[in-house]
Amino acid sequence: MTYTVGTYLAERFAQIGLKHHFAVAGDYNLVLLDQLLKNKGCEQVYCSNELNCGFSAEGYARANGAAAAVVTFSVGALSALNAIGGAYAENLPVILVSGAPNSNDHGSGHILHHTIGSTDYGYQLRIAKELTCAAVSIISAEDAPEKIDYAIRTALREKKPAYIEIACNVSGQPCRAPGPISSVINEPASDADTLTVAVKAVSDFIESREKPVILIGSKLRAAGAEDAAIRLADALGSCVATMGAAKSFFPEDHANYIGTFWGDASSPKVNDIFNWSDSVLALGCIFNDYSTEGWTAWPKGAGVVNADKETTTVGDQSFNNIHLRDLIDGVAKHFAGKAKKDATMIEYRRVGGGVTETAPEAGKKDSKLTREHIQRALQSIVTADTTIFGETGDSWFNVNRTKLPRGARVEYEMQWGHIGWSVPSMFGYAVGAPERRNILMVGDGSFQLTAQEVGQMTRRKLPVIIFLINNGGYTIEVEIHDGPYNNIKNWNYGAVIEGFNAEDGKGKGLRATTFGELDDAVKTALAHRDGPTLIECVIPRDDCTSELISWGRHVATANARPPAK
Repeated sequence: MTYTVGTYLAERFAQIGLKHHFAVAGDYNLVLLDQLLKNKGCEQVYCSNELNCGFSAEGYARANGAAAAVVTFSVGALSALNAIGGAYAENLPVILVSGAPNSNDHGSGHILHHTIGSTDYGYQLRIAKELTCAAVSIISAEDAPEKIDYAIRTALREKKPAYIEIACNVSGQPCRAPGPISSVINEPASDADTLTVAVKAVSDFIESREKPVILIGSKLRAAGAEDAAIRLADALGSCVATMGAAKSFFPEDHANYIGTFWGDASSPKVNDIFNWSDSVLALGCIFNDYSTEGWTAWPKGAGVVNADKETTTVGDQSFNNIHLRDLIDGVAKHFAGKAKKDATMIEYRRVGGGVTETAPEAGKKDSKLTREHIQRALQSIVTADTTIFGETGDSWFNVNRTKLPRGARVEYEMQWGHIGWSVPSMFGYAVGAPERRNILMVGDGSFQLTAQEVGQMTRRKLPVIIFLINNGGYTIEVEIHDGPYNNIKNWNYGAVIEGFNAEDGKGKGLRATTFGELDDAVKTALAHRDGPTLIECVIPRDDCTSELISWGRHVATANARPPAK
């Protein structure tokens, strides 16, 4: 078989486990798209615009471990790079491929369409370098394989996005055949000597403390260390909490799991335990203003071990070039068979942690719909094969209150925090994992940013269940700082779904204003398998979680700090 640059790239996609790649056509990438189509092992999936294409790939990476998006130069890629910034922040290896001007135009002095009107076409590559772990420009077929492999290898190793720019006249040019993928994706092992010293340092730290807790962060997945964290919890016997963005990254049915640590927005009794504890073992944590509730719940100092993906800090010691999973397993082996460090679990039970609260009485069928009933309806349909996407805003806290059986997953975008992210990301995830019960909880304001990808759910007959919370605006912004700019134009959301259906779609748009209407809508959604079901849930504007109110107050205070003198 004779390979071209495009078919070489397609083969690498298939070799790293991609069964799909996402695309928006443009004249600089049309030949490339033709070449990619020749590989039947990696289906081309189309998106409504480039921003959504990037977010769809980001969602696919959450389901599949890696993803790819293909767009055109400048007018396409600059839009997609917003989503690539999100993938970087969220530690997801998304390969963004952009068609580019003809190689002969470089240095020619020509001014081309889809550019900023300059004869310098390098601006997109320079921007991409700021948002990816590897960025390459391919203007000859001869060096294409090396550059493609470098970008893919770096993305998979770093768990960050990469950028590949291919001149439009090079995509179809012949190049050498790809070798075994093992030569591309082999991961370097932890440095053995450093690992030994680091395991001892962390173990000694824990030995010297009476009341340790384990805190699970969102980078645990990128580090491939979720199973190792369970083994550590079993060995230590101490309390385990997840950060907001890491919900489901530790099994909630584990005997030592106590909930989410998020300052005043924590699960019941969790903040009390962290205040009582004398040490925190932070695994893959990101401490930003959102995750620390405006810096009010930030574990730091001599009582905290920060064990990141490849760097661990204990006191004034720092250990690099070791994998987090190796460190965790080393510490777990050290404590296996020893007396448990379970003081925090004993205290948690003493203060009433883990006691199931009595659920409020369900209202009558004609009772006005409330946020609480929406959350109860969500809880009622969560199964072991469910994935819930929680959009930025009160959806975070509603989903966070949901109890998960083992196997259920939650996805947030809490570091990047781009409202509207969840709709295309949910689409991409559902493409990658159609066998799961995929549920999206999104606010009306967020939905309006990226609603088009529900049309693609309809096109591919994906039975995504969408709880659209219609409370008349950007409630998360209201709780941080209110003003008329937080109000939005209301839509007839059911009619929007009908518009997406056109002549052949089978999506359903439903509306619920009462308990009974929501319960009936959920039953309809569970039975519908030929496309998405959107349930518009109409609630008052001020009906939000107490966690959002607390969180919004603290974040607003952090934002309002006066300039330092």
